[in-house]
Amino acid sequence: MNYIDIIESIKNKSQLYPIYFLTGEEPYFINKIVDNLTSNILTEEEKEFNQTILYGQETNINEVINQAKQYPFGCERRLIIVKEAQHIKKIEDLEKYLENPQKHTILVICYNNKSIDKRKKIVKIIKEKFCFFESKKIYLEKIPNWIINNLKEKNYQIDQKAAYLLSNHIGNDLTKINNEINKLTLSIKNNTIINTEIIEKYVGISKDYNIFEFQDSIAKKNIFKAYNILAYFSKNTKTHNIIPIINNLFLFFQKIIILHSLKDKSNASISSNLKINPYFISQYKLTAKNYSPAQVIIILQHLKEYDLKSKGVNNNSTNQTELLKELTYKILHS
Repeated sequence: MNYIDIIESIKNKSQLYPIYFLTGEEPYFINKIVDNLTSNILTEEEKEFNQTILYGQETNINEVINQAKQYPFGCERRLIIVKEAQHIKKIEDLEKYLENPQKHTILVICYNNKSIDKRKKIVKIIKEKFCFFESKKIYLEKIPNWIINNLKEKNYQIDQKAAYLLSNHIGNDLTKINNEINKLTLSIKNNTIINTEIIEKYVGISKDYNIFEFQDSIAKKNIFKAYNILAYFSKNTKTHNIIPIINNLFLFFQKIIILHSLKDKSNASISSNLKINPYFISQYKLTAKNYSPAQVIIILQHLKEYDLKSKGVNNNSTNQTELLKELTYKILHS
């Protein structure tokens, strides 16, 4: 089942399953499903006797089954939530319970931060008869659109550049992004379009000195701006760590080499093949104009080299500020 269908079925109580098996590397969607179950299945009074939360490191599969088999007290259902279930040994023994689950119990298994082996019989049974949901990480390039849609659901708007700025600052940690979005919505009216000035004011990301603007300076071969931003980064290397900066540039130049290889360089083709929002096409076209395919290949090699150096490989003493300066010089003068 997909995430939206699961949430809707819980809210409407149109199709509730006796077993929810939630697995995967992205905790945000798993936590949202659990939150919706705890908010919609039982009243606060019913929860006292009919909601139980177990933790994988503190329980075993027999205890989980015993809790699930109990009948509800004073209401229609029991809700059993097993968090960090990946720590439970012999979770395959749940098969015994799957053959005849307690109809008045909703058992929620949260198998976090990893995916269970789908070849296991337990997975096949759950997929066939119950609710199996795999929560996958969202690719970094899709995060700005996720931010836009998340805010839209809350009746807010954000412009493309502000969404890109927020995603570059936080990465693809949806929980952290959602927390920042919640802070924003508490601070501004919902008829306000969130722009870079608002992001700077309430999130604390400079609209002029950030990864996005640094990438833009590289794209335009604006040496003065690039080194100006580097000077700003050097004042707080914890916030502006070299590793995500290199990762961002590597993904960017990977797309430039793809752009060079395209026969059809129309905006629609670029957007589709590079998987980017049309808003950013002009930046990619300019970069491709400023850096030949041969130069981009050299730049990607430099980025790999400095990624290793930033992690201590073939580098005993050079700090990240100096590494970033060296790397920037090599990119701009490739």
